[in-house]
Amino acid sequence: MFEIDAPAQRGERTDAALPVRPAPLQPTRRAVVSCVCAVALGTLTACGSTGSSTGAASSSSAPTAGSATATSSAPVITIKDFGFTTPSSVGPGAEISVDNMDSVAHTVTANSGNAFDDPAPPGKSSFTAPTEPGSYPFHCNIHPEMHGNLVVG
Repeated sequence: MFEIDAPAQRGERTDAALPVRPAPLQPTRRAVVSCVCAVALGTLTACGSTGSSTGAASSSSAPTAGSATATSSAPVITIKDFGFTTPSSVGPGAEISVDNMDSVAHTVTANSGNAFDDPAPPGKSSFTAPTEPGSYPFHCNIHPEMHGNLVVG
């Protein structure tokens, strides 16, 4: 009667005749994608928290800088992500440690006079604070958008 000339009817395999099944690694791939998304979300959340914590740490570290523990250790200017974090104040003539956490060189240079000029390579360096009490604005000679203020008191 009717002749069927379809390849699948003759026992031949075609793409149309194959059942559609998910790849055997599909559950594994979903798990990997889920883990990657979770890590990315955690990283983004942590980065957002770090920015907030840095602000909070700056506020909370101000009282700590005046404590006996912080006074006995050398004050530190931290350079991270092209920004300066300074202690609330330092003593006249104090040895100031500079912790450059960036992978590029910076400087810690007083805006006026030559009160201090530290070539802050990546890693640690130091300089001596001015002996006159006051506020000393400073900048990075290499990256002019970077500014800070050192209070000597």
